[in-house]
Order: sequence, then C-alpha cells, then structure tokens
Amino acid sequence: MSQLPTTLEESIALAQAATLAAIAAGHQRITVEISIPELKPMDLARQFIEAFTDRGNTLKVLMSDTGAAALAKRNWQDVNFKIDDLGNSRSPIVDKIQVEDQLFIAIEPSAIEVAQVEKLCNAAGDRPVILFLPKLEDAAIVGIGYAARQLRDRFLTTLTCAYYIKPLEASAIYRCYPAQWQVWQEQDDDYILLAECPQKPVGDELDAILIPSTPGDTSAPTKSPSIFASLGRFLRTLSR
Repeated sequence: MSQLPTTLEESIALAQAATLAAIAAGHQRITVEISIPELKPMDLARQFIEAFTDRGNTLKVLMSDTGAAALAKRNWQDVNFKIDDLGNSRSPIVDKIQVEDQLFIAIEPSAIEVAQVEKLCNAAGDRPVILFLPKLEDAAIVGIGYAARQLRDRFLTTLTCAYYIKPLEASAIYRCYPAQWQVWQEQDDDYILLAECPQKPVGDELDAILIPSTPGDTSAPTKSPSIFASLGRFLRTLSR
C-alpha cells in the first residue's frame, strides 16, 4: 500500500516521478501542487526542475511576471534552460514560444495569469506544459459566477494533476500519478488511508470521508501527534 512522504526530498522526488509518468502517458497539461504555505516556492521550483534539466534549452521555465523572471535569472546562475515570463498585453505569451521549446514549466501561476496560461497551453499544442504550484482557482479573483464556470469547463477541466499533497487538521489529501486521489487521517501516531477517489474530494464529499455519519455517535475523533506534525516542523525549518 502506498504511504505519505515523510521528507521534503521524498515529496519532490515523487512529484518529479509522477510528472514524468504523466508525460509518458500522453498528458500535456499537468499540475503539481505541494500545498504547504511555509515553504518558499522558488526553492521548491528549483529542486523540482532538476528532473528536467537534461532537456537543456528545449526547456522553458516561465515566471508569473517580468520581475519574477528577472529574480529567477539572478538567483539561478549558470542554468542550461531558458527563463522568461508568462507575458502580458504588450508582450503576448504566444510570441515567446519558439520552435525549439519542447517543455514548459510555469511557476506558481495565479488566477491573474489564467488567460496567459490558457494561451500558453493552447499554443504549446502537443508539447507538455507543467503548472508548478498553480493557484488558478482563486475564487476571489476568478469569481464564482458564469465566467468562472466557463473557465472551469473550457480550461481547468483539461488539466491533469500529477502530484498533490495538502496537510489538513489531523488529515491529508494526496495524489501521486497514476494512483487515485487519497484521503489520509491520523490514528495512533500514524496516518491511515481512509479512501481513494477518482476525482479530488472536496466539500461534503471530503467531510463524509473524514467524519463518517454514525447515529448516536457525537464524539470528536481523537487527535494525536503525527508524522505530518513533525514533517511540518521539518519543512518550516528548511524554509527559513
């Protein structure tokens, strides 16, 4: 049975392997999410990209804006891949895509950049696009009405999640392609696998998994120290 990763290095290695497996299976629009706010996205991104540096200048890494791209170029010295930004109205993303570009990795794209990300994916054609730590479904920016439904139907539903890990209180949501989505919960100083789902469990579905309805039983689940609590402390130390 699969297990949750216990170190940052293991999590990144699993994310790299899952992404490569998704690409090999023919998926072209891939997301990777390590949802732990204490971590520094740029440090995570640099470690993740290591799995793809053998592609040299056929790899193009895209930052959210020109400032982030300039910072990456300054901090990531002597890399063999190209660094650019996702573009804007004056410098469209489609103008930044070159024939030799064979793989794109967009770092931490948000809902503000969702239009550029969609154009990137469309222009890339059958060349893979990896969205690393995306925040494309921020309801405060995208909205919750007709426009948001259009965005989901047209674009967000075309994305394949290769890797996802998010600690919750006394539980965690996890996916490592090609396995299904998993919900884990603390029990006896460890984590147990509660459920596997073909789609990401959210809302009432997630609540039903974590708090099964048992007539007459109103007691709260017992909470105890867990591997994820120690992982959180470990990751916070690394991110300083």
